[in-house]
Amino acid sequence: MAGRRLSTLLRLVAITLTAALVLAGCSSTKMAYRYADWGVVWWVEDFVNLDRDQKRQLNQDLDALRQWHCSAELPRYSAWLEELEADVASGPPDVDTITYHQQRLMGFVPDLLNKALPVAVNLLQSLSDEQVDELVQNMVRDQEELEQEMLAGDADETAQARADRTAERVERWLGDLNAEQQSLVQQWSSNRGQQTEIWLQGRRNWQQALLTTLDSRDQPGFADSIKDLVVNSEQARGPEYQAMMEESQQALTSLMHDLIQAGDQQHQEHLQARADKLNRDFIALTCS
Repeated sequence: MAGRRLSTLLRLVAITLTAALVLAGCSSTKMAYRYADWGVVWWVEDFVNLDRDQKRQLNQDLDALRQWHCSAELPRYSAWLEELEADVASGPPDVDTITYHQQRLMGFVPDLLNKALPVAVNLLQSLSDEQVDELVQNMVRDQEELEQEMLAGDADETAQARADRTAERVERWLGDLNAEQQSLVQQWSSNRGQQTEIWLQGRRNWQQALLTTLDSRDQPGFADSIKDLVVNSEQARGPEYQAMMEESQQALTSLMHDLIQAGDQQHQEHLQARADKLNRDFIALTCS
């Protein structure tokens, strides 16, 4: 499964399973889930070279997380997808229905974060000063590469790149977009203003907050500080980011509604088939 390296060890550990199973559009959910723990290790090693003891502890922690996630969370995902399938089958969903399903999806995150936080804390507390220095250098490099990629060109080119990314993600759920749907995505993207720049700055702010917190990784309150940084991540990203996200979420809900309304029966069937495939993948998973 292709994916951009995320900015920190913490977010990698906490979010990979959810992203791989529900949001990333992997060709094989079963394979993504079975190997999500090893995938985390590979990404972590892109940022920091872990020693043998760190790798062993991380593997043990991630295996326990995977077992819990498989037994406790997959049934919840399946129930949600069955409800989504039923709502789609009854006709194009309205704004309230789309909002409801977005909230259901996001409702899976808190429990995952609570279970993943000890994994992240164990790993981050074990880092040596040299590993933290390595992390800093690689995070700076990764951020610079991301900014160069996402901000290449002028404002119109940035908006077009955002539209292309959005269209690609939407097509995983709806299939190929028609001309009206493509126009809706273009309009949505052009109305986002400095969203990309604000998102990147918020990402940079959060990374800096993490690095500052790592300075006290040998102190008793470190775990609580990491939890606050994750649970209340938007505060660390700054007020401009918070305002942007609130507006963006409302705009995205409207966009999804408009895209579905502008679609035809084929788009409806693609959405339903996508939810059905994910559900069947979840049912086929085992915790072994």
